Amino acid sequence: MSGGGAAPATRDVRDDVTHTTTRDAGAWAGHDLGERTVAYDERDVILYALAVGAEGTDLDLVFEERLRVLPTFALTQAQWAPDALGALGAFDVATAVHGAQRLVARAPLPASGELTMRARVAAVWDKGSAAVFDVEVESECFQATWSLFAPGCGGFGGERGASRPKPQETPADHELEVRTSPNQAALYRLLGDRHHMHIDPEAAKAAGMPRPFMHGLCTLATVTLPLAAAVGAHPADLVELEGRFAAPVFPGDRLDTRAWADGGDGAAVRFEAVADGRTAISGGRARFRAR
Repeated sequence: MSGGGAAPATRDVRDDVTHTTTRDAGAWAGHDLGERTVAYDERDVILYALAVGAEGTDLDLVFEERLRVLPTFALTQAQWAPDALGALGAFDVATAVHGAQRLVARAPLPASGELTMRARVAAVWDKGSAAVFDVEVESECFQATWSLFAPGCGGFGGERGASRPKPQETPADHELEVRTSPNQAALYRLLGDRHHMHIDPEAAKAAGMPRPFMHGLCTLATVTLPLAAAVGAHPADLVELEGRFAAPVFPGDRLDTRAWADGGDGAAVRFEAVADGRTAISGGRARFRAR
């Protein structure tokens, strides 16, 4: 599973779950992953903006005197939570993948300071041959949910959960070409997710990829900047975001993104992104604060 950061000091999972196997993954539902406070500064915020596609001329994203924080920056600070669940042995971290992400922005993030977050396993869904673990992180500023697809953990008799969203069948309201940078994954690694598969060709091959690939969260955030421009919003005014990671994106790929209006005020869209003929993000939805 692609993620970053060290696991927090958490009491032994055996206090709540004994001898977890592929037959009882559902027993992790509701498990408390603890609380963590993280600190960051303006340099982290600016580096993040550059790593997800901001330009040097976007002064309110890259200049400390005018700085607004992209809401998706919170996901780099909360990555410890899904990593903690993997470290506790809920699933095989070598085969589990990040399947989907949701984010609700509750309040603007400060340009620097601390975030106190609490995390738990909100649900575990039984997909038959696999399980999906929903890891929820909350703070005063946001709520985020990682959906982690874990092969070999299903078959415990739990609910199956939501099915894949159906593709849009109507003509798109917006068609965008989003260019990723050849250096984008290397930059994004500096924000905490330093898994070798995003930088080292040999590690990528061991993970079944032909070359290093982009972090899913980087790809998802990269698409939100042009989506905001398309609907006349500022990317820092993102209120809700979700998407499923359907195929890898490689640094330098072009993301052909189609979006459909999803609300009367025009500030919400449903979207999908295609890279090299492969649907990379499906079931996407973004909502921005209307101006």
